[in-house]
Amino acid sequence: MSNNINLSKGPGVYIPPPLLYVLIFIAAIFIQKQIPIADEIFNTTLIKITGGVFLIIALFFLVRSLRQFFLTKNTVILIKPATSLQTTGIYAITCNPMYVGLAIVYLGITCFIGNWWNIILFPILLLIVQEYVIKREEKYLEAEFGKQYLEYKNKVRRWL
Repeated sequence: MSNNINLSKGPGVYIPPPLLYVLIFIAAIFIQKQIPIADEIFNTTLIKITGGVFLIIALFFLVRSLRQFFLTKNTVILIKPATSLQTTGIYAITCNPMYVGLAIVYLGITCFIGNWWNIILFPILLLIVQEYVIKREEKYLEAEFGKQYLEYKNKVRRWL
């Protein structure tokens, strides 16, 4: 598995994952203009409250994971090698708290802007993140950290 991994370049993800979330979000807005779907349900107080709750939950994941990366002097830039394997704190709940947090932000903002296309494209977004980003990270981390990473991966879920 690690034969073709250049450890000095990290996982080799050249499109920053937050950009993937933004691009899909913008694509959904564009599609809504071309092929509108009624959005009355998004105008309810319950949906707005749900969006707020999503954003608070997202902050929990994002702040905790970024804080841990900065405290351990690790990099969030995916074309640089990792300096350590994160396995504690928020990383004991999910292997990818930043991507979980970004996904929840996406859903939270969707509740406020009210666009069914964001919901329809959401599974495609998750598939792109998993196949293009997460699987490359997993190959890299296995090559870089070996048995330590495999043990961690077997204990902690990829998403939630």
